[in-house]
Amino acid sequence: MPDSDDFDDFYRGSRQRLLGFVYVLTGDRAEAQDAVQEAYIRAWQRWSTVRGYDDPEAWVRVVASRIAVSRWRSLRSRARAYLRHGAVADVPAPSTETMDVVAALRRLPEAQRTAIAMHYLLGMPVAEVARETEAPVGTVKARLSRGRTALAGLLAVVDLQEEAADA
Repeated sequence: MPDSDDFDDFYRGSRQRLLGFVYVLTGDRAEAQDAVQEAYIRAWQRWSTVRGYDDPEAWVRVVASRIAVSRWRSLRSRARAYLRHGAVADVPAPSTETMDVVAALRRLPEAQRTAIAMHYLLGMPVAEVARETEAPVGTVKARLSRGRTALAGLLAVVDLQEEAADA
């Protein structure tokens, strides 16, 4: 049986970061919660091995992002079902600013979105992002730079549209 106190501490210390990271990747809170939950289940099942890794959180993050990407592939059919049956009423809506940022992030290439989420949302250094994404440091820096530039442009368009709507 895995050491539950050790795992509980790990879970409490990392769950919000991982949920935020996967939410940025997917743009869907429920999908992010499902992917993160499944990743923690897998970590719990292998905790005796996973806790010995240099960075167990990185292992769970990779598993969660792979689960999210896998689920993302079937998003179209689920989206159609949601449209037919309606959204769940008791889930609080995200703020307008959050929706704008997530919508802009979803328009970025996956590599840029992942680098931005890891660096800015999780606070990972560029070298760590490079190691985890198996990309050279220079490539990660370029992805961050291009991603920031693209986001600035996308969010500026949203601001202009909101101003025009208010006028």
